[in-house]
Amino acid sequence: MAGFKEYKNDLVSDNREAIENHIREILNLIGEDVEREGLLDTPARVTRMYEEIFSGYNVDPRKILDVTFDEDHEELVIVKDIVYYSQCEHHMAPFFGKIHIGYIPKGKIAGLSKFARLVDAVTRKLQVQERITSEIADIMVEVLDPLAVMVIVEGEHLCMCSRGVKKYGSNTITSAMRGAFLNDPASRAECLSLLKD
Repeated sequence: MAGFKEYKNDLVSDNREAIENHIREILNLIGEDVEREGLLDTPARVTRMYEEIFSGYNVDPRKILDVTFDEDHEELVIVKDIVYYSQCEHHMAPFFGKIHIGYIPKGKIAGLSKFARLVDAVTRKLQVQERITSEIADIMVEVLDPLAVMVIVEGEHLCMCSRGVKKYGSNTITSAMRGAFLNDPASRAECLSLLKD
Protein backbone atom coordinates (compact mmCIF):
# COMPACT_ATOMS: atom_id res chain seq x y z
CA MET A 1 0.00 0.00 0.00
CA ALA A 2 1.57 3.30 -1.08
CA GLY A 3 2.55 5.62 1.73
CA PHE A 4 2.06 3.05 4.48
CA LYS A 5 4.93 2.81 6.94
CA GLU A 6 5.42 -0.81 7.97
CA TYR A 7 7.08 -1.38 11.30
CA LYS A 8 9.12 -4.49 12.03
CA ASN A 9 10.33 -6.10 15.27
CA ASP A 10 14.12 -6.20 15.01
CA LEU A 11 14.44 -8.49 18.05
CA VAL A 12 12.51 -11.16 16.17
CA SER A 13 14.77 -10.69 13.15
CA ASP A 14 17.89 -10.90 15.31
CA ASN A 15 16.63 -14.11 16.97
CA ARG A 16 15.11 -15.73 13.89
CA GLU A 17 16.92 -19.09 14.22
CA ALA A 18 16.08 -19.53 17.93
CA ILE A 19 12.41 -18.60 17.38
CA GLU A 20 12.10 -21.01 14.45
CA ASN A 21 13.59 -23.79 16.59
CA HIS A 22 11.11 -23.06 19.38
CA ILE A 23 8.16 -23.07 16.97
CA ARG A 24 9.37 -26.39 15.56
CA GLU A 25 9.59 -27.79 19.11
CA ILE A 26 6.06 -26.55 19.97
CA LEU A 27 4.71 -28.23 16.85
CA ASN A 28 6.47 -31.43 17.87
CA LEU A 29 5.14 -31.22 21.46
CA ILE A 30 1.51 -30.86 20.31
CA GLY A 31 1.85 -34.05 18.26
CA GLU A 32 2.58 -32.71 14.78
CA ASP A 33 5.03 -34.20 12.33
CA VAL A 34 7.41 -31.28 11.80
CA GLU A 35 8.76 -32.98 8.66
CA ARG A 36 5.33 -33.00 7.02
CA GLU A 37 5.33 -30.98 3.77
CA GLY A 38 2.75 -28.45 4.97
CA LEU A 39 4.76 -27.70 8.12
CA LEU A 40 8.31 -27.57 6.73
CA ASP A 41 8.27 -23.78 6.29
CA THR A 42 5.83 -23.01 9.13
CA PRO A 43 8.50 -22.00 11.68
CA ALA A 44 9.94 -19.47 9.21
CA ARG A 45 6.47 -18.19 8.28
CA VAL A 46 5.49 -17.77 11.94
CA THR A 47 8.74 -15.91 12.64
CA ARG A 48 8.12 -13.52 9.74
CA MET A 49 4.58 -12.99 11.04
CA TYR A 50 5.97 -12.19 14.52
CA GLU A 51 8.19 -9.50 12.99
CA GLU A 52 5.03 -7.76 11.84
CA ILE A 53 2.40 -8.45 14.52
CA PHE A 54 4.82 -7.65 17.36
CA SER A 55 6.32 -4.57 15.69
CA GLY A 56 4.92 -2.30 18.40
CA TYR A 57 7.86 -3.20 20.64
CA ASN A 58 10.18 -1.28 18.28
CA VAL A 59 8.16 1.94 18.17
CA ASP A 60 7.84 4.80 20.65
CA PRO A 61 4.19 5.77 20.11
CA ARG A 62 4.79 9.27 21.50
CA LYS A 63 7.17 10.03 18.65
CA ILE A 64 4.44 9.28 16.13
CA LEU A 65 2.54 12.37 17.31
CA ASP A 66 5.71 14.50 17.54
CA VAL A 67 5.02 16.29 14.27
CA THR A 68 2.22 18.70 15.09
CA PHE A 69 0.80 21.84 13.56
CA ASP A 70 -0.09 25.05 15.34
CA GLU A 71 -3.73 25.60 14.59
CA ASP A 72 -6.23 27.83 16.35
CA HIS A 73 -8.93 25.17 16.32
CA GLU A 74 -10.79 24.33 19.51
CA GLU A 75 -13.58 22.28 17.99
CA LEU A 76 -14.12 18.55 17.96
CA VAL A 77 -11.97 16.36 15.68
CA ILE A 78 -12.99 12.71 15.22
CA VAL A 79 -11.17 9.88 13.44
CA LYS A 80 -13.45 6.84 13.25
CA ASP A 81 -13.17 3.19 12.30
CA ILE A 82 -9.40 2.73 12.57
CA VAL A 83 -9.02 -1.03 12.12
CA TYR A 84 -6.57 -2.76 14.45
CA TYR A 85 -5.26 -6.28 15.11
CA SER A 86 -3.61 -7.26 18.37
CA GLN A 87 -2.67 -10.34 20.41
CA CYS A 88 -4.18 -11.13 23.80
CA GLU A 89 -1.40 -11.35 26.36
CA HIS A 90 -3.26 -14.06 28.29
CA HIS A 91 -3.59 -16.62 25.48
CA MET A 92 -1.57 -15.10 22.60
CA ALA A 93 -4.77 -15.31 20.56
CA PRO A 94 -5.75 -12.52 18.17
CA PHE A 95 -8.29 -9.83 18.90
CA PHE A 96 -9.31 -7.14 16.48
CA GLY A 97 -11.84 -4.45 15.78
CA LYS A 98 -12.10 -0.69 15.36
CA ILE A 99 -10.85 2.28 17.32
CA HIS A 100 -12.53 5.69 17.35
CA ILE A 101 -10.68 8.78 18.55
CA GLY A 102 -12.19 12.17 19.31
CA TYR A 103 -10.34 15.18 20.67
CA ILE A 104 -10.67 18.92 21.11
CA PRO A 105 -7.33 20.55 20.29
CA LYS A 106 -5.81 23.43 22.23
CA GLY A 107 -3.70 25.17 19.60
CA LYS A 108 -1.93 22.00 18.42
CA ILE A 109 -3.21 19.36 15.97
CA ALA A 110 -1.68 16.18 14.53
CA GLY A 111 -1.95 14.93 10.97
CA LEU A 112 -4.92 12.57 10.67
CA SER A 113 -2.81 9.64 9.42
CA LYS A 114 -0.79 9.83 12.65
CA PHE A 115 -3.75 8.43 14.58
CA ALA A 116 -3.77 5.25 12.49
CA ARG A 117 -0.01 4.90 13.07
CA LEU A 118 -0.50 5.50 16.79
CA VAL A 119 -3.08 2.70 16.85
CA ASP A 120 -0.64 0.33 15.12
CA ALA A 121 2.18 1.20 17.51
CA VAL A 122 0.03 0.55 20.57
CA THR A 123 -1.78 -2.57 19.35
CA ARG A 124 1.04 -4.54 17.68
CA LYS A 125 2.28 -6.31 20.78
CA LEU A 126 0.85 -8.51 23.50
CA GLN A 127 -1.98 -6.42 24.88
CA VAL A 128 -5.33 -6.20 26.62
CA GLN A 129 -8.08 -4.03 25.20
CA GLU A 130 -8.42 -1.97 28.36
CA ARG A 131 -4.74 -0.97 28.26
CA ILE A 132 -4.91 -0.08 24.56
CA THR A 133 -7.79 2.29 25.28
CA SER A 134 -6.06 4.08 28.16
CA GLU A 135 -2.66 4.12 26.48
CA ILE A 136 -3.92 5.90 23.38
CA ALA A 137 -5.81 8.48 25.45
CA ASP A 138 -2.85 9.10 27.77
CA ILE A 139 -0.36 9.47 24.90
CA MET A 140 -2.63 12.01 23.22
CA VAL A 141 -2.90 14.01 26.45
CA GLU A 142 0.85 13.87 27.01
CA VAL A 143 1.89 14.86 23.48
CA LEU A 144 -0.93 17.08 22.18
CA ASP A 145 -2.17 18.58 25.48
CA PRO A 146 -5.72 18.86 24.12
CA LEU A 147 -8.78 20.21 25.93
CA ALA A 148 -10.43 16.77 25.74
CA VAL A 149 -9.81 13.23 24.48
CA MET A 150 -12.17 10.29 23.98
CA VAL A 151 -11.05 6.86 22.79
CA ILE A 152 -13.50 4.04 22.14
CA VAL A 153 -12.25 0.58 21.26
CA GLU A 154 -14.42 -2.24 19.91
CA GLY A 155 -12.94 -5.71 19.93
CA GLU A 156 -13.72 -9.30 19.06
CA HIS A 157 -11.49 -11.65 21.04
CA LEU A 158 -10.71 -15.09 19.63
CA CYS A 159 -9.66 -16.26 23.10
CA MET A 160 -13.33 -15.86 24.04
CA CYS A 161 -14.86 -16.96 20.72
CA SER A 162 -12.78 -20.01 19.82
CA ARG A 163 -11.95 -21.45 23.23
CA GLY A 164 -13.26 -21.38 26.77
CA VAL A 165 -16.84 -20.09 26.81
CA LYS A 166 -16.95 -20.02 22.97
CA LYS A 167 -19.24 -16.99 22.68
CA TYR A 168 -19.01 -16.34 18.95
CA GLY A 169 -19.69 -12.82 17.70
CA SER A 170 -19.52 -11.18 21.12
CA ASN A 171 -18.02 -7.71 21.11
CA THR A 172 -16.19 -5.88 23.88
CA ILE A 173 -16.31 -2.08 24.05
CA THR A 174 -13.98 0.00 26.20
CA SER A 175 -13.69 3.77 26.50
CA ALA A 176 -11.37 6.35 28.00
CA MET A 177 -12.18 10.02 28.50
CA ARG A 178 -9.79 12.77 29.48
CA GLY A 179 -10.14 16.51 30.06
CA ALA A 180 -13.39 18.30 29.26
CA PHE A 181 -15.16 15.10 28.24
CA LEU A 182 -15.10 14.05 31.89
CA ASN A 183 -16.96 17.07 33.25
CA ASP A 184 -18.72 18.64 30.26
CA PRO A 185 -21.80 16.52 29.45
CA ALA A 186 -22.63 18.53 26.31
CA SER A 187 -19.19 18.02 24.73
CA ARG A 188 -19.22 14.36 25.71
CA ALA A 189 -22.71 13.86 24.24
CA GLU A 190 -21.69 15.60 20.97
CA CYS A 191 -18.66 13.34 20.58
CA LEU A 192 -20.62 10.20 21.38
CA SER A 193 -23.42 11.08 18.96
CA LEU A 194 -20.93 11.67 16.12
CA LEU A 195 -19.17 8.42 16.88
CA LYS A 196 -22.47 6.51 16.57
CA ASP A 197 -23.19 7.82 13.05
